[in-house]
Amino acid sequence: MGKLLQRLSDASRSGVYRAPRADDILDAVRGSALRVVRVGLEGVSSKELVLERIARALAFPDWFGGNWDALEDCLTDLSWLEADGHVLIFEDGAAIPADERGVLEDVLASAAAYWAERRHPFIAAFVGGGSHLAELYRSRK
Repeated sequence: MGKLLQRLSDASRSGVYRAPRADDILDAVRGSALRVVRVGLEGVSSKELVLERIARALAFPDWFGGNWDALEDCLTDLSWLEADGHVLIFEDGAAIPADERGVLEDVLASAAAYWAERRHPFIAAFVGGGSHLAELYRSRK
């Protein structure tokens, strides 16, 4: 098991990170029991569109209410996506307003804490952005 896969599989490291590239994460989890979901946020500039893209990517159930509380409810359930852990990759989110992005990061951090307590890995990685977020891994150049 590679170092990045070890980190992604460690529930105590659940959290919200930034990552230089999605491909490294995808390569690391290939063949593992972790479920990876890519959330494309290109051109998304409103809370409604952010929530819509996440709901679509994660195949949220019909009861999803389309607000931040409902997002947290769904992220702390995920019973419809059986896996040993979840890795969410957020790509191209530069257009998200800073205050909405902050709320999204808070909701993701709350969900990560929930899953960490249950010893179930939950990683959210923002590719290329989030300068205030910790690095998931260092790029190999």
